[in-house]
Amino acid sequence: MHATLPLLVRSDFPPLRRGIIDTLQVNLGYRCNQSCLHCHVNAGPNRTEEMSADTIKTVVDFLAASPELRTLDLTGGAPELNRHFRSLVVAARSRGVRVIDRCNLTILEEPGQEGLAEFLAAHGVEVVASMPCYLEDNVDRQRGKGTFDSSIRGLQRLNALGYAQAGSGLSLNLVYNPQGASLPPPQEALEADYKRHLAEHFGVVFDQLFTLANMPIQRFGSTLVSKGQFNSYMQLLRSAHREENLAQVMCRSLVSVDWQGYLYDCDFNQQLGLPIQDLLHAGKARVHLSDITAAQLEDQPIRVAGHCFGCTAGQGSSCGGALVEDGKAA
Repeated sequence: MHATLPLLVRSDFPPLRRGIIDTLQVNLGYRCNQSCLHCHVNAGPNRTEEMSADTIKTVVDFLAASPELRTLDLTGGAPELNRHFRSLVVAARSRGVRVIDRCNLTILEEPGQEGLAEFLAAHGVEVVASMPCYLEDNVDRQRGKGTFDSSIRGLQRLNALGYAQAGSGLSLNLVYNPQGASLPPPQEALEADYKRHLAEHFGVVFDQLFTLANMPIQRFGSTLVSKGQFNSYMQLLRSAHREENLAQVMCRSLVSVDWQGYLYDCDFNQQLGLPIQDLLHAGKARVHLSDITAAQLEDQPIRVAGHCFGCTAGQGSSCGGALVEDGKAA
């Protein structure tokens, strides 16, 4: 695995400061039932990192102490593989916190995950599902043979439970990543293609499509280095940078938590080992969730490096998809 941090730290990306935090993004562990090429976490079946019950309790306590946090965004790996996933969902929802599950869809068919789809629906969990293309060959090439068929079955199952159905209140969004070293196409047009194809061929409906740029870190970054494409991809991101995207990048209203409970400005910084810069705890190399509240993190500087151009290039890229569409704020 090629390390990309040394290639990214020297950067002229514009300085940023955090605003009011409304989202806590929690990585519950790096274990996953898949090993996708574009994965910026380098997740896979052999990873053993998993958030403990004690740290889960710290997350719940942090939510209770930070009423401005209205969204809990659960990610991994496959977050559902954490043995405490369901208890955390129940605790957050009982406090009226919106919960997002970043689901790879195939997890719904994994042994031991029986009833997962029904659990998500029963607790009103929003599902953001990885679906890198609406064509079978492209999906299986990126995520493994049989992944597409399993993903379609997962979507059909969620639809049957009410997801993306009018009046159900159950949100189902899909996520697109490019196949290689290119920027995502315009989100609005691609969403229309997805909706048409999936409805016509599989009877599948969903709410929105989020287009995300591939980050030049971890597995994808290492692949770029191996192919001699790292510098050209970075130049692509830099040349497509748009200043108007800076106001909406996710790190300004989100803080990321790793499986041990340490804080980062975003999931990408987490994977690069770049913890938050917290002026209140300047003597600490890393700040733990138990050391601070969300309000204390406001107006703090955000650590930036070359990979940040992946969030501001073209239409922009965030956990909620494109930041602008056709030159307008999304």
